[in-house]
Amino acid sequence: MLWSNGMGWVDWLLMILTMVALWAMVAFGILALFRGASDAGVRQPGHDPDRVLDEEFARGRIDAEEYRARHNVLHARH
Repeated sequence: MLWSNGMGWVDWLLMILTMVALWAMVAFGILALFRGASDAGVRQPGHDPDRVLDEEFARGRIDAEEYRARHNVLHARH
């Protein structure tokens, strides 16, 4: 066959699998871009500043003094 260019069935199979993998990566990349863009400006429910501050303190990432300072800043009346 002239159209096969001397390629066997293994070569064709590898070429087809490579193309499927390439298009799967392109589709995944596009979906990841859209998902990241749509989630960027959306505020997740339950992620209010007080709750985040409480979680940080509970995990030990901040001490009591820093917790109180941040709490005062969050609840300061302007």
